[in-house]
Amino acid sequence: MSHTVCLNANTIAYVQGGGHRWVYLNWALGLKANGCRVIWQEAALPRWSADELRGFIARLKEHLQPFGLADAVAVYSVNGEPLAEGATDDCLSLAESVEADLLLDICYAANERMVSRFKRSVLLDIDPGLLQLWVDAKQMSLAKHDLYFTIGETVGQPGSRIPNLGINWHYTPPCVALDHWKPQPTPPGAPFTTVSQWRGGDWVVYGDESYSNEKREGFVPYLDLPAHTTQPLELSLTLGDWEHEERQMLLGKGWRVSDAQTAAATPWGYQQYIARSKGEFSCVKPSCIRLQNAWISDRSICYLASGKPVVVQSTGPSRFLPDASGLFRFNTPDEAARCLDAVGNDYPKQAANARALAEEHFDAKKVTASVLSRALS
Repeated sequence: MSHTVCLNANTIAYVQGGGHRWVYLNWALGLKANGCRVIWQEAALPRWSADELRGFIARLKEHLQPFGLADAVAVYSVNGEPLAEGATDDCLSLAESVEADLLLDICYAANERMVSRFKRSVLLDIDPGLLQLWVDAKQMSLAKHDLYFTIGETVGQPGSRIPNLGINWHYTPPCVALDHWKPQPTPPGAPFTTVSQWRGGDWVVYGDESYSNEKREGFVPYLDLPAHTTQPLELSLTLGDWEHEERQMLLGKGWRVSDAQTAAATPWGYQQYIARSKGEFSCVKPSCIRLQNAWISDRSICYLASGKPVVVQSTGPSRFLPDASGLFRFNTPDEAARCLDAVGNDYPKQAANARALAEEHFDAKKVTASVLSRALS
């Protein structure tokens, strides 16, 4: 029997975030691969003008059209106040959304009133550790759901550094739609790359702790890495107000630098950027190290599915993530350099291992089938 699933996403105002849209697209396409009808639902702010909201919706539909989802968009008010008149006329209504068999909520803004209208509801935590800290510190609240999933292996586990909030957390790996992410040939001289927001005020305040959680902060101990490896390294970044000074600093240390809002502004642009890469090299935000959430990013698994080996900072012991096969996890700059050179010296094998790892653990059809089975049983 097929099911209708309402996927509550959080992308509508991020018009140049092609990679960010793929977080939700991979789940939507996994559900479709299992025969589900998918409704793509987004929260909107009542203060947006009609023209502004129409523009956001038009961009969203443009990004969803190649995947057969442009006519499945529903938009609701984040706080229940009326949205700009006529702006959502071409969208499905909330009344249609709540008829779904399941709400898959990957947007923490959903309120109790909206969530309670669905027959069954699942919250999916894609910020393991941070979400729990935000809620525990009363920086945000969560509506009650029937079931709670997380992509952090250690959330809710004995000895975890992450508060469980009195919730029974079910682990699921993140997922990638393998039919849409195929192994791609690597151009000669291609660099290891990543795509990221470099700075932006991310800050963690919890108990007696207060620290910067910007991506840049994670990279600081590794800024001299290009001088210690034979592999070219490129960062595709959103640099914002720090564009000139940060770009010059990175170039001076041997990094290639590109603009993320150009390279990955659309879902297909993001795919093309990864396809042109040799693999991924990335550090993680400091919270992942402090909390040891055993997390792998949605971006990294897109590289793996494309047959691109991943060299990424370790986020703690994992029950299944390898440290040196397709995926290489490091803890120090010396280890990072050795991992990069190891991949470069054994590239065809590691590229094949990368795809095999995606097929074994992150196949969206398998992952969403498992979530559906547990959520609807």
